[in-house]
Amino acid sequence: MGKITITEDIFGTYQDPITKKTLTVRRFTLANQGGVTAQVISYGATITSLNVPSKTGQVDDIVLGYDSESGYRGDGNPYFGASIGRCANRIAGGRFSIDGVEYQVSRNDGENSLHGGLVGFDKQLWEPKIEGNKVTFSLLSPDGDQGYPGNLIAQVTYELTEDDQLRFDYQAIATKSTPVVLTNHSYFNLAGHQNAGNKLESHFVQLNANEYTPVDEELITTGAIEEVEGTPFDLRTRTNLPEALKQFPEGPYGYDHNFCVNDYDGQTVRLAARVEDAESGRVLEVHSDQPGVQFYSGNLLPDPEGGDQPVVGKGGVTYWKHGAFCLEPQNYPNAVNHSNFPNAILKPGEVYRSTVIYKLITLQ
Repeated sequence: MGKITITEDIFGTYQDPITKKTLTVRRFTLANQGGVTAQVISYGATITSLNVPSKTGQVDDIVLGYDSESGYRGDGNPYFGASIGRCANRIAGGRFSIDGVEYQVSRNDGENSLHGGLVGFDKQLWEPKIEGNKVTFSLLSPDGDQGYPGNLIAQVTYELTEDDQLRFDYQAIATKSTPVVLTNHSYFNLAGHQNAGNKLESHFVQLNANEYTPVDEELITTGAIEEVEGTPFDLRTRTNLPEALKQFPEGPYGYDHNFCVNDYDGQTVRLAARVEDAESGRVLEVHSDQPGVQFYSGNLLPDPEGGDQPVVGKGGVTYWKHGAFCLEPQNYPNAVNHSNFPNAILKPGEVYRSTVIYKLITLQ
């Protein structure tokens, strides 16, 4: 195989609502010789497309998203492809204490804070830089941003390899002790994003997790860690996703839960999840050094049976409930409020590091 190529262009412009300056959203296309291409933009350090061949050679974009920067900035964007921070997932009441000091961060999910609050990292313009076959995006989150303490500098580096792996390397440093949980929020349909109304019929999921963290009615972790055996959360063997979703007949939700990755040691990048689309032959493996992986089955996308209006995505395609899934490697949700969960506090002088690999495989 040949080398990786990176090209740059302009994805769009918009006027900053505060400074009134015109800002440019830059797009970077990473491509290998095997037909895999990934596009990322500086707004939200967001993955906008991921093109992968099928077993017949058909190349499809397997992530949901929009054709323009205005879509990603719109109120209806459910975090398509975005980098999430300063703290991914939910914080109960948007409150936590560090060294006896209580903090209130912005609440954007009822009384709770979700994915960094009202203006999380997904809604900010990152500074990009090409370095060899990688693109690094950097962001300064100032002291008090959304209520979080300390200046924080975050970086995410995207790298596409010749053997069809898309790798993310996260780093962060802070001037005060602060919660930090960074991840990516891509929505996948391995049959192609254009099929995100077909409820993932030929998708099979397998999670490397013997335990999960239960949630309450507001999807806040209770602090418990329970075995998956004998529950709808037992996805340790290859399981058809639509069949698994039938185990949630009474409510609006399917999976929106953190699974505890087996044999976590804080350093090793290990397999967290595997999803296969039997029809196209495409497989996504998610490898990570994080203790958990949030598995979300697109429960809050619009429901056609409920009379909702669809999300209109790339190429005018309509996206519906359970038409895509997310796998978000991260710390356990609300870890800042549960002492039995892995530590989520970054202290001055420390460096937050995290690695995630999307391994793309095509079965023949």
